[in-house]
Amino acid sequence: MEVQINVVNKSRHSLPQYETLMSAGMDVRANLDTPLTIKSLERALVPTGLFISLPEGYEMQIRPRSGLAAKNGITVLNAPGTIDADYRGEIKVILVNLSDSEFVINDGERIAQMVVARHERARWNEVKELDETQRGAGGFGHTGK
Repeated sequence: MEVQINVVNKSRHSLPQYETLMSAGMDVRANLDTPLTIKSLERALVPTGLFISLPEGYEMQIRPRSGLAAKNGITVLNAPGTIDADYRGEIKVILVNLSDSEFVINDGERIAQMVVARHERARWNEVKELDETQRGAGGFGHTGK
């Protein structure tokens, strides 16, 4: 299934695209005038030059790229980041360097993945108590190791 998304591309790069037929995410690129160095345990807001208009009921999720995370310790700090349907500003990615060495991001480097997702809106139904389940309040490793 496809959804049409209006986009303004003010970057020097092509639009994000799916790399394979069944890819869920599209790689997004840094749009930088000069290389950006992220020191160990430092974070940076990286511009993409992209501005989008999503249909109501959709969000754009910004997720880490597995290769950057595994090889270099670079990840999206608020993963997944959410771009709401009514946001019209530039898409920027909050990256964090969890490695023990500096990492340089160059213009055009693939820094994150964008995933389009439908979502529902919740309506609260306040009650005095919840129904019972077998699990109950068990959490955070209650089933084993």
